[in-house]
Amino acid sequence: MAKDYYEILGVSKDAKPDDVKKAYRRLARKWHPDLNPGNREAEQRFKDASAAYECLSNPEKRKIYDEFGEDGLRAGFDPGKAREYRKWTQGHGPEAEPSFGRYRSYEDIFGNMFDFSKAGDYSARRSRKGSDIETGMTIDLISSLKGVSTQIAIEKPEVCGDCKGAGVRTDAGAALCQACRGTGKISVADGPMEFTRTCPQCRGTGRTIAVCAGCGGSGQRSKTEKIRVDIPAGVREGSRVRVAGKGESGPGIQTPGDLYLIIHIEPHPFLKREDDDLLMEAPVTLAEIMAGAKIVIPTIDGPVTLKIPPQSQNGQTLRLKGKGAVNPKTKKRGDFLVRLQVRVPKTKDEKTLQAVKEMDRLYGEDPRAGLEL
Repeated sequence: MAKDYYEILGVSKDAKPDDVKKAYRRLARKWHPDLNPGNREAEQRFKDASAAYECLSNPEKRKIYDEFGEDGLRAGFDPGKAREYRKWTQGHGPEAEPSFGRYRSYEDIFGNMFDFSKAGDYSARRSRKGSDIETGMTIDLISSLKGVSTQIAIEKPEVCGDCKGAGVRTDAGAALCQACRGTGKISVADGPMEFTRTCPQCRGTGRTIAVCAGCGGSGQRSKTEKIRVDIPAGVREGSRVRVAGKGESGPGIQTPGDLYLIIHIEPHPFLKREDDDLLMEAPVTLAEIMAGAKIVIPTIDGPVTLKIPPQSQNGQTLRLKGKGAVNPKTKKRGDFLVRLQVRVPKTKDEKTLQAVKEMDRLYGEDPRAGLEL
């Protein structure tokens, strides 16, 4: 059954990109497998939310989905040809086979137009290489910076064993299809040009058929497969990681398709990525920032000693060269930025408060001079 991505995320069809992102993050936090170990329902809800976000967060994919539904997101889908076929069938009645299925109808029609006849029908052409599969994957920021090797479980289609991918079953001794007289093709001569298409009655078998009960006519069943994947260091939000040969496969497919992981990164409570730099706010004492000090800062390479110059200021940013994120293309690293944040002790001790007040004379001028609207 087709899934409504808007319903999965709980947003309206005119939802803004920020609303889509907020809805996904809320669901990701709720259903993430790490927070629901062993819960298959949570795992499925997380997968559905990731797939919905991957589509609706991409303006081009969202536009195609709004017009054609899930079929429009399949590999090889041609919106222009689909619109032409739909336009033509609207004026030629039910015999024009209104359902696209796995694109057999309009592919067969436009195959003739572009001289695909020598290569056979759509099913034969499709058997050369399996379709690619896309799925979302959420990782934490540290894993995205260091890279991670992990095992994931994905649901992927496999050819139905009952009907061998045909979607229908022909019983032994079945009679010839009367619509195509056993050829599996029917001629259409009243369109913009003469061509043939797969017989909608027998689906190209040439015999009377029944929809396969095992797959409901789709020709495929869902299969869960565990796959070892390596996420390279430095991946960004929305990066596409290719896992070769883990896409659609099955009988008749010479080369399996590929699996593409769309990476989503959970925010970190203390660390933020800005291009290839990393930014951390580090708490410091009043004495450390005034007199100078050496403090230990945690980085993705391990602890590093940072020298705070005397008379530094609150909010001042210090830099650790080459300790930032890896650029996936250039393989160069950015810097690690440390923003100093003074923490004032909470005390009611009179001597301490009096000593602090005595420090006011050291300013020499009003610290809020020139502050105006």
